[in-house]
Amino acid sequence: SQANFEEDSQKQPAVGHWKTLMPSKGSKEEPETGCQDAGGGDETQSTEQLNVSRLRSSSVEIREKGSEFLKEELHKAQKELKLKDKECERLSKVREQLEQELEELTASLFEEAHKMVREANTKQAASEKQLREARGKIDMLQAEVTALKTLVITSTPSSPNRELHPQLQSPSKAVFRKGHGRNKSTSSAMVSAASQNVTPEPVSHECKEVDSILFAEFQAWKESPSLDKSCSFLDRIYREDVGPCLDFTKQELSELVRVAVEQNTLTIEPVASQTLPVVKVSAEECGGPKKCALSGLPRTCKHRIMLGDSGNYYYISPSCRARITAVCNFFTYIRYIQQGLVRQDVELMYWEVMRLRREMSLAKLGFYPSEM
Repeated sequence: SQANFEEDSQKQPAVGHWKTLMPSKGSKEEPETGCQDAGGGDETQSTEQLNVSRLRSSSVEIREKGSEFLKEELHKAQKELKLKDKECERLSKVREQLEQELEELTASLFEEAHKMVREANTKQAASEKQLREARGKIDMLQAEVTALKTLVITSTPSSPNRELHPQLQSPSKAVFRKGHGRNKSTSSAMVSAASQNVTPEPVSHECKEVDSILFAEFQAWKESPSLDKSCSFLDRIYREDVGPCLDFTKQELSELVRVAVEQNTLTIEPVASQTLPVVKVSAEECGGPKKCALSGLPRTCKHRIMLGDSGNYYYISPSCRARITAVCNFFTYIRYIQQGLVRQDVELMYWEVMRLRREMSLAKLGFYPSEM
């Protein structure tokens, strides 16, 4: 339209652009000047309108082209954003899948590791139990062999041992022994007692009667034997026998001795003639060959004790040794019952426990064998 407008403007003659060849005399030049001014003003006005129209058309074109360019760029950006969103979704799915697989793998590894640890602990516990049982059986068999050797040695043709020849006993005695005989594999305490009694003692005819309360407590403990002091069976024995038997004048040392006996870490050995190792405690605390460390009384001490691996020795009198030994024998027997090494009738085990309780009662009252 602008081009047509320019062509039309070029073809049409400009109005008011003429010249007079010969101006007449006396004519005024003002009308001519006015015409020329009018023609020049129209031309300027049309030029300005042309310029304005050109500017408007160019600005409209620029605006349209700019909007189209921006629309194209916006469309491209939207496409890129959609592609990036899809890529992000894909990567997030991959990450979630990897995290899930990693969690499952970690859980399976931990479960397998715990399973292996549990199996190893179970096998170790079973092996340790079998080892303890084997050692206990070996010790009992050795003690039985020693006792049998002693009995065989003491039996001669001139004075046969009636323990090895039951046919030499009277029928009444034989019947009594058949009903109350003990199995030699019950405990080391019984084997040691048999080995000490070289000369067979006459069969005792003392009367026995089972206490229903004590027997019920022992039966309940026998169903699930343990060394827990909370059960009624061991609680009674602690109150009536173990506690009083290990209650010495030196309270602090008495408590240490009780703990060592319960944990089976107490050692009793005879006093050697050689020089004893130097201990960290004072002589008053550990006593001496002429003073008991537990009672504090001047006594001839033939034995000494060591608590665990401390390396400290304490001299004890024969009476204190008898009390500690009685408690140790009781704990040894109930440990054998707990480990399943005593295979005997419940009533016979009950009477053995009562015999060990009687030894503790006699020891706490001051009765002990002369050889101690």
